[in-house]
Amino acid sequence: MIMKRDLLWLFLLLQGLAFCHAAAQTKQKVLTTDSGKDHKGDGFRAEVAASHHGGQSVQPGADLVDSALGELRKLYIPLHHRIRRSNGILGTALNLALKALPRLSLTAPPTPETTSKPTLSGPLLHATGLLEEAARKNNSDALYLLAELNYYGNYSHPRHMKTAFDYYQKLATLNGNSSAMYMTGLMYSTGVGDAVERDQARALLYYTFAADQGHTRAEMTVAHRHHAGIGVPKNCHAAVKYYKSVADKAIAWYRSGPPGGMSWIAQAYKISDELGGVYGEGASFSSSGHNALKAHPNSDAYASIEDIIEYLDLMSQKGDFKASFNLGRIYYDGQRMLPRNLELAKHYFHKVTKLFWKNGRIVDNYKPGLDKTACKAAGYLGRMYLRGEGVEQNFERALFWFERGMTHSDPQSAYGQALMLLNGYGVAKNVGAAIERLKVAADSRDADYAPAQVQLGALYLDQGNDEDLVAASSYFEMAARYGNIEAFYYLAEMQYHGLGREKSCSTAASFYKTVAEKAEPLVSSWTEANLAYEANDKELAFLEYVGMAEQGYEKAQSNVAFLVDPEQSKMPWPEWLYQSAKKPALLQNSALGLIYWTRSAKQGNIDALVKMGDYYLDGIGTNVDIDKAVQCYTSASEYHQSAQALYNLGWMHEHGVGLNQDYHLAKRFYDSALETNEEAYLPVALSLLKLRAKSAWNTLTNGRINSIQNEPVPKKDWSLSEWIANFLQDDRVYYDDGLYDEELYDDGMPGGDSGIGEMDDGIFESLLIVGLAAALVFLVLYRQQRQQAARRREEDGEGHQPQNQNQNQNQNQGQGQAPQQQQQPPQGGFFPQPGDPDFGQWAAGGVGH
Repeated sequence: MIMKRDLLWLFLLLQGLAFCHAAAQTKQKVLTTDSGKDHKGDGFRAEVAASHHGGQSVQPGADLVDSALGELRKLYIPLHHRIRRSNGILGTALNLALKALPRLSLTAPPTPETTSKPTLSGPLLHATGLLEEAARKNNSDALYLLAELNYYGNYSHPRHMKTAFDYYQKLATLNGNSSAMYMTGLMYSTGVGDAVERDQARALLYYTFAADQGHTRAEMTVAHRHHAGIGVPKNCHAAVKYYKSVADKAIAWYRSGPPGGMSWIAQAYKISDELGGVYGEGASFSSSGHNALKAHPNSDAYASIEDIIEYLDLMSQKGDFKASFNLGRIYYDGQRMLPRNLELAKHYFHKVTKLFWKNGRIVDNYKPGLDKTACKAAGYLGRMYLRGEGVEQNFERALFWFERGMTHSDPQSAYGQALMLLNGYGVAKNVGAAIERLKVAADSRDADYAPAQVQLGALYLDQGNDEDLVAASSYFEMAARYGNIEAFYYLAEMQYHGLGREKSCSTAASFYKTVAEKAEPLVSSWTEANLAYEANDKELAFLEYVGMAEQGYEKAQSNVAFLVDPEQSKMPWPEWLYQSAKKPALLQNSALGLIYWTRSAKQGNIDALVKMGDYYLDGIGTNVDIDKAVQCYTSASEYHQSAQALYNLGWMHEHGVGLNQDYHLAKRFYDSALETNEEAYLPVALSLLKLRAKSAWNTLTNGRINSIQNEPVPKKDWSLSEWIANFLQDDRVYYDDGLYDEELYDDGMPGGDSGIGEMDDGIFESLLIVGLAAALVFLVLYRQQRQQAARRREEDGEGHQPQNQNQNQNQNQGQGQAPQQQQQPPQGGFFPQPGDPDFGQWAAGGVGH
């Protein structure tokens, strides 16, 4: 075994040297998918060289490749974005009802003729024959085209993964083609289509050779492997090396666009989110708890973009300027499955500005809020003229609209003017004036415009002083909150080089990774993948998502795992009653699903972590491992994140699967699941009902399982003051709740007698309170009278001190009667008489005593 392993590594080393030699010797233009252009077509992204450099000889079979391409162009059918139309409430309800009903299968078993692979015919057959003939002459273009046809199934060519792998590997060995080496590494890594056994060591080898030649997707893949430790120990510095290379290309591409940088529609998304998450609406972490859509009957949380546009258009026709402005923004920005429409955007922006400016002046008596909205619309029009979007680029018109937008300090208008002043677009350069306008757009409370913050941060960064570096870092961080790609790039550079902050390899790698992944049109095929999925070509979508999953896109990893997940349906019907569509063989790969669930979970996907537990618990794609399942569920349930994981732990405690059978702990986990997600009420209630019955039987039969017990209530020795405070607090809560219910939910009939009992109780309580108050007043008055009597006795005693000794002796003789006399009240009675000097104080309630 050791001898065979050494020979294998020696073979790989020699093959690597051959790749390097071939790459150094050849300068011919090879096929690549790294152009960064927006390729269109049926997933056909290969760029074939139509001519060759200098005096280099033409490859053998080049004429055959040209003829084959001519045949393939006859089959060219471009794909465009498909906007899904809403079916309305009745249509949606009917579709859901039809999907829920079982269907009787009346079809006969498939015959060998119906299961045979599709055959080639017409132009596709002719083109394939020409390419195969050129490939036998080792023509690199023909080899790559045949590999793409067999892998992606372009032009309806049947997919054959083994044939595609052979062509990719042959081309990689022939001249070190970076794209071919990348695809060979991809197939070794995933084993897609069972073309080759998964081998992460060989995959890393091919990926690295492609990355060292500058293949962008290979660089991202190698960076992700070093960053996450896939098939190789974690190496932050290696990850930064490759991520930085991709980020540099991404920023160069971004800045090569019109003033302000490239613009594109973000296409990355999780296909499971359209179904409410991996486990469905409400059961998945992504659609429950704080992630749930908080929608009320009048909310648009579940409305489609088509419904929103229709509503806004109706309001716009009625003269609602805010609706017109929002429509302009929607058409200008676009979104996934809704391409940009710059003509309509310009129309709606002009519609708003015409309501505020007429004949070159501001109208009188305009509607409240129209001034600010019109200035924002003017800012968008200025941006369109500055960048040449939907109109011919015109700096004079751009400045005209920016000046109008600055009437109310519109941040986009201020930023546009700053760009013109910084770069001299139609005006003389003036850095000072540009900085002033940048501060208006970046620093004002209502602005907080990210592009202006980035530009201002870059100006501070150029100064290089410590204070300037701190200011630059602050601006970049503020812009990064809005996902600005340049802000992340600057932060990565500052973190990597230690400018204005401490060096941190891990933080720099994360920032570079974010920059690389944001440049979707340059480094990924999200558009092609999403179009294929919308066209119900899940196999092609799967192949596109696999490539992006290898690059490190967490959403793509989740998509791949979701497509191959065998447990999407939780209520299987009998085959004789309902025959569901059989999943294609390419998507029957549970082991690959577990791999990508794991990688997605490592990037923070809670539902993926729960799915890992399901796979280990049921032995899907791997051997049964209860301990790993428990670890996955426990990690997902920490801090009450996933109700599904908590419920699963409760089930495991209830049945003693992987955990001690304990009914009391099972109840705790079920209760925690309900606390985490209120929508889990029904399954938790049913489970608790069954659990209580089992616990009662276990108690009656003196079973060994720990039954459900009442939670011990901690006792506390309260002082008198604490007892009174607690009593009053509970009493206040009780009456507050009663008042709340009375005010909001008392629907009694007028003139009814439902409140007589409450009224009698209220009168009794009122009389009791009055009696207690009267007793308190009596005690206060009694105390005051005692104090006044004592004071008068003291005054009388002081007046008799000068009297003679005889009187003192008489007083001494009457000592035995004195106490009795002191206990008697004054002759005037208990209360002072009207003529008494103390009568006024008594009548006033003893104020001041």
